[in-house]
Amino acid sequence: MTRADGSWIYTADGRRYLDLIAGIGVAALGHGNPSVLAAIERQARRHLHVMVYGEYVLEAQVRLAERLAEHLPAPLSRTYFTNSGAEAIEGSLKAARKFTGRQAFVAFDGAYHGDTMGALALAGNAAFRAPFGALPGPVKHLPFGSVPSLGTIDSSVAAVVVEPVQAEGGVRIPGAGFMRALHDRCDRVGALLVFDEVLTGLGRTGRLFALEHFGVVPDIIVMAKALGGGLPLGAFAARDEILDVFTHDPPLGHITTFGGHPLSCAAGIAALDLIVKERLADRAEAVGTELRERLAAFAAPEIAEVRGIGLLIGIEFRSALVAHRFVAESLARQVIINWTLNADTVVRIAPPLNIAREEIDFALAAMREALAAARAG
Repeated sequence: MTRADGSWIYTADGRRYLDLIAGIGVAALGHGNPSVLAAIERQARRHLHVMVYGEYVLEAQVRLAERLAEHLPAPLSRTYFTNSGAEAIEGSLKAARKFTGRQAFVAFDGAYHGDTMGALALAGNAAFRAPFGALPGPVKHLPFGSVPSLGTIDSSVAAVVVEPVQAEGGVRIPGAGFMRALHDRCDRVGALLVFDEVLTGLGRTGRLFALEHFGVVPDIIVMAKALGGGLPLGAFAARDEILDVFTHDPPLGHITTFGGHPLSCAAGIAALDLIVKERLADRAEAVGTELRERLAAFAAPEIAEVRGIGLLIGIEFRSALVAHRFVAESLARQVIINWTLNADTVVRIAPPLNIAREEIDFALAAMREALAAARAG
């Protein structure tokens, strides 16, 4: 790869590729957005790293935290910045244990929360956990979307960690009833509810945050990917008394050198402001609906289902082999898509939120040809 611009990535052999996965959700505004680049340049001329996060007051961090507090539902008013989504998950697990005084966690089959040790312990695919021995825990994995199984969440649980939509699990979308029941069960037993919105946050699902689809406010929300406008940035937000546990016994209960890097925060402010100003969540809802309908119109016997929410779409194939061929044949036609870690029959599409209509036309024409080639083997 030599450069990237808008929805396109350019390679050293003179070809260009339409990025229909937005750098796995990072490039929500496409690549090289002028407003984001201008914000990065302004901040770079002021200062880069000056001190371990939290020791000095840095304007870019404060402004981004203020913006997030404006857009997140009450009482999610305090934000801790990290370098990545996995680190934000780790911080959330620490906060939950200290706040509740409990040890156990609950996650779900098909889940993906990152690859650090604590985040990996939550992973819903045992094949990814097994090679690394004993992981932090105890962690209980429940069936995703199953209301009856929620009764096993008890007073030993510090936190339940859940993705509002499982992306790596195959774009699995739970019913609102499941999320409400999960919220109520956590409240009943005193466990914290942690929403992993690393991929679903910042407009991807047709709302600024996917929690808005379910009428549920978690105790902690985890963000990353699109949050940094293309630069590394993660965060977790909660009400004051939860994150206050890091301020005492010991006073530096959670610390990071580069978390909330001012360059990343400046880019994040510009990206968030653009997503809100240009109503890109609403656009994701409309364009995503159209894209799903046009994909379903392929009416291919190899495809079991086309499902999605906003501009997070899963094409479920009846065969993993055909799914992998489809990805390869799409790439050969200059369209980047990918399958999912925990569902090898599902191909994911998650383009920039501002992808142009003519680019969607290009992608659909290429994928129709790719499907025919995958069918032929």
